[in-house]
Amino acid sequence: MEFGLPEDNNNISLKKFESMLKTNNVLFFDSSEFENIIHHYLEIGKIALAKKAIKLGLDQHPSSINLKLFQTEILVLENKFDDANKVLETLHVLEPTNEEIYIQKANILSKQDDHEKAVNTLLIALDLAANDEGIGDLYALIGMEYLFLDQFENAKIYFKKCLNIDLEDYSALYNIIYCFDFLDENEDAITFLNTYLDKNPYCEVAWHQLGRQYVTIKELDKALAAFEFAIISDDSFVGAYLEKGKVLEKKKQYLEAIDNYKITLALDEPTSFALLRIGYCYDKLEKYDLAVQYYYKTVHEDPLLDKGWIAITKFYNKQKNYQKALFYINKAINIDSENAAYWKLYAQINSRLNFLEEAERGYKKTLDLGNYELQTWLSRADILIALGEYEAAILNLIQASEFHPETAEIEFRLAGLNFTLHEHSKGHYHLKNAVLLNCEFEYIIEELFPKVMQKPTVREIILAAKK
Repeated sequence: MEFGLPEDNNNISLKKFESMLKTNNVLFFDSSEFENIIHHYLEIGKIALAKKAIKLGLDQHPSSINLKLFQTEILVLENKFDDANKVLETLHVLEPTNEEIYIQKANILSKQDDHEKAVNTLLIALDLAANDEGIGDLYALIGMEYLFLDQFENAKIYFKKCLNIDLEDYSALYNIIYCFDFLDENEDAITFLNTYLDKNPYCEVAWHQLGRQYVTIKELDKALAAFEFAIISDDSFVGAYLEKGKVLEKKKQYLEAIDNYKITLALDEPTSFALLRIGYCYDKLEKYDLAVQYYYKTVHEDPLLDKGWIAITKFYNKQKNYQKALFYINKAINIDSENAAYWKLYAQINSRLNFLEEAERGYKKTLDLGNYELQTWLSRADILIALGEYEAAILNLIQASEFHPETAEIEFRLAGLNFTLHEHSKGHYHLKNAVLLNCEFEYIIEELFPKVMQKPTVREIILAAKK
């Protein structure tokens, strides 16, 4: 469907239509006027007004194919697929070669997740619309259906056809790069983008995407050059400055990275991402006062950004200001309570403050969230030992041994715990395992279980292993 009324005529039609709705006087419009009115309301999302225009339009022009196609569009939006199909079947009898009918049928099939049939239907529409000006839109629709089917090679073919029609169809360009990314074809993406840039050398979007591909394959100097060309093509392109800043960070050129991030703050509204990156750069430069200033600016800009609160937590943790670190880790956990790394940091800070119950809770939550690192199990066990929760510590270490079998650090702790609970046969068993695995960890018994170390049988087993 083409909509080509002059702007003034369209405005007159709209005013006339809206005036009619207010007065309840039914005025006459020709079918093309109704089409433009409906198209306008659909474009701005006023569905109720579009529906009124369709109803009045069909009352005045009951045989209009285009108005009935709009009717099917509304029915599809309302998920009334059976009703939409009935209208389309009627239209197909009247105009079997109208590609718009097939496009609407494909839209319904796509909404019903039948993307194979949607593609086949769009290919019929493509045959019927071979010489139409809007054929690029059809190529894009087919490309999208192939994306839904994860047929990325086919999707690329049709998005490339879009670019052949319109070199500045950036939506198609992004979709092609998405296909290359999904297929891990970074080198092919680079070749494609360089060829594209030969035809469109001042395309900042293509330079930006080329830079991203070079970052992926760790060609940082080439990435930097690509982002600089993106900036030459459009010196207000915020995304290029951000990416350039990230590359400069990777190259440890922190002052230059800060300069680029600061340009984004001047070009656009400050973003929490740029503020946070500036904070990180100052941190790396050991300019701690400036670093923490930008961390605070980050959370002021976006109070729900957990990474901002974590940055402040780590800053105070590094400064050994554990009370402040604890305050801010709680802020991060309130935003994302399912992040195992946050709970581990929470546990470590509480442990340094000697808040053992809270530290144990933190480590337990870390494990519950799937962090099964050996050190997490051992840290929790040591806290349970310090709290006198020996049986809970044993249970924790037995679970740990399922993930880390034949580990001396676990076996020495199990030996000490069993001796402490007067389970001497179990104690001997685990101690013999421990010294066979690695006798150097004997200090675990000395530090955590000094009384156990005084037992003659324990000393004999360790001395025998050393010989």
